[in-house]
Amino acid sequence: MPVRVTLDALIVARGLKARDLAAEIGLSETQLSLFRSGKVKGIRFSTLARMCAALGCRPGDLLDYDSDPADLNPPDDPEV
Repeated sequence: MPVRVTLDALIVARGLKARDLAAEIGLSETQLSLFRSGKVKGIRFSTLARMCAALGCRPGDLLDYDSDPADLNPPDDPEV
């Protein structure tokens, strides 16, 4: 997938531990780990906002995108 979660880089840059970030924003360590690994299909804007507030960043700092022409193809998942 061309969208990558870059949260780990921010955690390291801020000198934090994922466990501490999870506690500060009110997520379980498991939920934060799933987001960090890119294994979630979505995230609530309120959760994203708490992450940004805790890390002093913007949403675009948490995600990166590698251009892929196939992204313009219709999705296989009709729920999207």
